[in-house]
Formats: sequence, C-alpha cells, structure tokens
Amino acid sequence: MTRNRAGDSRLPNALMGEYYAQRASAGLLVTESADVSPQAIGYPGTPGLYEHEQVEGWRCVVQAVRAAQQAPAPFFCQLFHCGRVSHASFQPNRRPPIAPSAIRADVQLYTPEGMQPASMPQALAVDQIARVVSEYAAAAKAAIDAGFDGVEINGGNGYLVDQFLRDGTNRRTDDYGGPPRNRIRFALELVDAVSEVIGSSRVGFRVSPAKDTNGVFDSDPGTLFETLAAALNQRDLAYLHVIEDIRRATVTPKIRELFHGTLIGNDGYDRESAERAIDGGLVDIVSFARAFLANPDLPRRFALGASLNEPDPARFYAGTHEGYTTYPALTEGSP
Repeated sequence: MTRNRAGDSRLPNALMGEYYAQRASAGLLVTESADVSPQAIGYPGTPGLYEHEQVEGWRCVVQAVRAAQQAPAPFFCQLFHCGRVSHASFQPNRRPPIAPSAIRADVQLYTPEGMQPASMPQALAVDQIARVVSEYAAAAKAAIDAGFDGVEINGGNGYLVDQFLRDGTNRRTDDYGGPPRNRIRFALELVDAVSEVIGSSRVGFRVSPAKDTNGVFDSDPGTLFETLAAALNQRDLAYLHVIEDIRRATVTPKIRELFHGTLIGNDGYDRESAERAIDGGLVDIVSFARAFLANPDLPRRFALGASLNEPDPARFYAGTHEGYTTYPALTEGSP
C-alpha cells in the first residue's frame, strides 16, 4: 500500500525500515509499490527502485526486517508503473505520462502544484513497450540485489498493467490491443522478462478484476481475467494475488478453477471470513492491508482473539511517523 514516506528523494529510509520491521511477524510481507523508473511516478513520496541509492535504501529496510523476524518468512517488493495515473510535473522534462492509449484518467492527483487532473497521456509505441518491460526486469534484479526474496508485479488498481488489460483504457489495434489474448500480452511479457532474470518462483502477480480504481473498466472482465489466469497458470509463479471483495466475489472462483498455483485473496476479509475462504478452498492465503497498517502485530492479535486498532485514514499519506509507526502493539495483559 502506498504510504508516501520516501520524501522528495524517493529513497527508502530508516523510518520505512522501522515500519516494515514492526510488521515482520507476517508469514509473507509485501512492500508498498516501488516505481520502476522516473517515468513510472504518479504520487509524491513514493520509493523508487531504479537508482543505486534506492537499492541501498531498500537493503537497509530488508536488513531491519530480517533482524526483527523471529522465524524466516519471505519478503517481496511490489513493482509498479502509474502509467496514465500521473501528472506532467512528476515526469522527466514534464513530458506527458505514458499509457497503452491516449485516454486521460478522470482522476485528481496530489502534485507539487497542488491538486491537479491527471495529464493527457501519450500512447506507447511498440519499441517503448519493450523499454518498459526491460525497466521492470532491471527493477526485479535490483530487488533481489537488495535482499528481497521476490517481487510482486502490480497488475491491478488501474495502473499501467491494468490499463493494458482493460478494453476501456486499451484501444490499440496492434498485437497489444483488441481481444483479451492480445491485451494480456504486456502483462505476460513483464512476467516472462522478470522470471528470466530472477526465476519464476520469485515472481508474484496482482490483479483487481472487480475494481474500477483510477477509472479502468472492461466490457467483459470475466473472460479477460479467466484468459489471464489460464496463461499465468503455465508460468509456475510464486503466487497470484487477487483483490476482490470477499462479500461480492464472482471472479475469484473462476480464477481458482484456472490457476492451480498459490492463490492469495484480499479485500473485505476479517479473521473469520479468511479462515472460511481458506478452509473452503477458495484461496490458499489471505492478505491484509488496512488491518495490518493499523496493527503491527496483527498475527498475534488474530491468534489471541484480541481487539484491533482502528486505522486513521487522515494520516495514511501524511509523510511523517504519525499514523505510520505510531500504532501500538499489544502489551502483556492487553484484551
């Protein structure tokens, strides 16, 4: 989850190390999204993974987590590219952001110039797509060099990969547009390029098939994500991470039928619904976002049946330690 604590330098720092170390009891820990290039940026204070200093910063974060872990557990770095969900003020030389098609995102963004509408993007040429794929591969290698166990490609939430997947944002007429088998091409090229560099067993992939975040939509999401799941099933990934509200899940069961590797569910789960989903075979693992944000010792609280801290949305992106490393853990005798 984006937390905007890397500052103007976009360097992972000691405060971020403290945050993740507080949550080192997770069975699998996945970072917030890391920008794979300067062109990938769409928000203030997000960390990067494209410069040597950023790799060294992440190395310190990983070391902090390893020192806090009582038992070995994998730590993955999430990679992403905002695509059209960006503003020219974030882009090198104030160039337009990039996207599969020149369709502006109908969103307001917090920029150095205040709240601004997203800029009109430039449609990627085929040779530019190849460059972006190579940026993901380089970022994945950098993540492993920093000490991470693997990477998660963010293919959801309306960002660049999701923009290629959906026919509402992808109006291309070449091999990257049209039917679902073409619109999944970019996602598969990323997976294959990253897998070639670090091994497919170190690669996770995230989708949000029922979300319209950042203005994405598709005329037939069922067929699209079934096609994608079947293709990813052939690639021996670490996992597929599906963001779909458990209370209204319609796509996840279809993905479960087609993807036979480790499937992670997220969105709307509590401890009881997570246990039911796992016991019923819908997913293998459930991840928690806001609950873990507000409860650094969430596994212990679940084990004890303890009450949970409430998250404070007003400080999610505040940029300081407040609402970041200040959520209390249980003390002895806590309810």
